[in-house]
Formats: sequence, C-alpha cells, structure tokens
Amino acid sequence: MQGKKDAQRVMTNDLQSNLFHLEGSIPTTPLLAPPSGDTPDVEKNETVEIASPKTLVAEIQALKEEISRSENDDQPAIRRYRNERELKPYQAELIKMQKCLEDHNKRVVILFEGRSAAGKGGAIRRITRYMNEKHYRTVALGKPSDEERSQWYFQRYISQLPRAGEVVLFDTSWYSRAMVEPVLGFCTAKEYRDFIKGVSGFENDLVRQDTILVKLYFSISRKEQQKRFDRRRIDPLRQWKLDEADIQIQEKRDEFTKMKYRMLRRTHTHHAPWTIIRSDKKHLARLNAIKAILNAVPYERVDTKLDLTTDPSVVISGAREQEIMQAQLLRNGRLEI
Repeated sequence: MQGKKDAQRVMTNDLQSNLFHLEGSIPTTPLLAPPSGDTPDVEKNETVEIASPKTLVAEIQALKEEISRSENDDQPAIRRYRNERELKPYQAELIKMQKCLEDHNKRVVILFEGRSAAGKGGAIRRITRYMNEKHYRTVALGKPSDEERSQWYFQRYISQLPRAGEVVLFDTSWYSRAMVEPVLGFCTAKEYRDFIKGVSGFENDLVRQDTILVKLYFSISRKEQQKRFDRRRIDPLRQWKLDEADIQIQEKRDEFTKMKYRMLRRTHTHHAPWTIIRSDKKHLARLNAIKAILNAVPYERVDTKLDLTTDPSVVISGAREQEIMQAQLLRNGRLEI
C-alpha cells in the first residue's frame, strides 16, 4: 500500500513539472497575428491608485500657492494682464455711460492736457478701447495752417465739438495756447492774454448750452518724464513720439511750471474745474482717469457695486494743486503774481 502511494506522489509531481514547462513554452503572441494596423483593442486590467486625503490636501495647497505666486508675479506680461483685467469693469461702465448719453442726446467734451510723455495718449486708448466707435471721436489737431491762424483762435476747435449723443476726446486742446505756445514762442504775448481773458467765457457758453465739459491735466514728475524720453530715444517702436519740441519742453520745465500755475489760477472755475491726475504710474493714472470721468458725467449707473472712489494720491482737484504749486514756488522764490 505504501508503495502505491509513493507511485501516485511521483506521478503528481511529474504532471505539475510538465505543466509548468508547457506554460513556459506557450508563445506570447498569437500564431496567426492580424495585419499591422488592424490589431483589435484589448482591454487592460489596470489598477487605479486612489490618493489619500492627506495627499489631496497637499496638492490643493500647492495649487493655491502656485496661483498666489502668479498673482503676485511682477513679470511684465503678468503685470500687464493684471492691470488690463482691473480696468475691464470700468471700461464696461464707460460703455453703459455712452449708451445713456446716446439715449438722452447729451454731448460730452473731455480735455486731456499735460506735459509731453505724461501718458495722455495711453489713457485715451484705454478709455475708448471698447466704446462704440460711432459715438465717440478722438481729436488731435496739429499745427494750425496759415488760414487757421488768421481765424478766431477757438474756431477750429468749435468745428470739432460733439453732436448730440457723442463724446469727443481732445488729445491736447485749446489750452496749448496757455502753456506750449507762449513758452516755445508760437504765439505773441497779446494772443496769450486774449486767450486767458476769453477762455472761461467760451467754456461757460459750452456748459450753459448743455455740453458736459471734463478737463483732465496729467501731471508727471521731472524724473519720470526724463525716463520716458530716454526710453523713446532707444526704443524703435517709440522713437516716433520724440521730436525736437520735446527736448525744448524738458529744458524749459520751470517755465512750463509757471505757466501751468497761471493757467490753473485763471481757468479753474466752478463751471469748468480742472482735475489733476498724477501720472508717474501709468496704470493708476488710467484707472483713476476713468473713475474721474464716470464721476463727472451724470448718467444712470447700472453696476452700483462698482467702486468709483478715486485714489487721493493720484487724483487732486485743481484748487488743491494751486495751493501745492504756490507753496513750492514760494519756497523756490519763483512765484509771480
């Protein structure tokens, strides 16, 4: 009996050994493989690893930190993106303002004044970027012709005034005669005096006849203005902005300061006040210029939650600017009454 059991055990071991060798000899690919490209899809039994709650929390925290770093990144492209995103709700409000003016047949004139490189053009582009082109115009008049010089000074500006439902933005306006022309010798002393005496009456007539007048003066420091001029000299995309007059303006900055003070004293009135925009930081100047316009133009606001409070370090009234300038001129012994 014992011999029979030993024989069965040996047979079983032999069968297992043979089966093992048989499985090892089976080819891993079929004997008749289908043509290349026609291999049928084969379901794969893959094991999906589920992350632990701690791992998920760590990953979420890492994503939050990455987003925070990108928000605070001071790279030029990131900074430009953040600035443009911040402007968008206010640009949308400008569209609503424009629609309201159109519906009520209101006329708006916005003056952009300031020294060269103060950022007037860049502000105008941001203000008008999404506005309806059919209902606004940007006016930048060049040197007057001989015929225009023989006309009443305000005549060529009157021809550019808005129709009902339109906004006109003057990239430098009739106030060239208050600062640029007298300093650079483009007008006589009498022409300057006549302008100063008549401009307030001219603006009063505009306002009295239901034209909304907004006067913005972009103020730039000497250091920042020189920095922008230097960039224009070396940047081929900006060189067209720099001309001989800009160099003269920089050299005669103190004279321009005196003329600016005189202009504010004589033309900052109740019916046509000046709003000063500190423009060393371009984005803040543009954002606050838009807010100043929205505050100055009466219209039915739609987004009542939008904060239209201007930054007091950027937006200053014309009266306050006079006080600051008067104190500076007195300290430097250059005040002329």
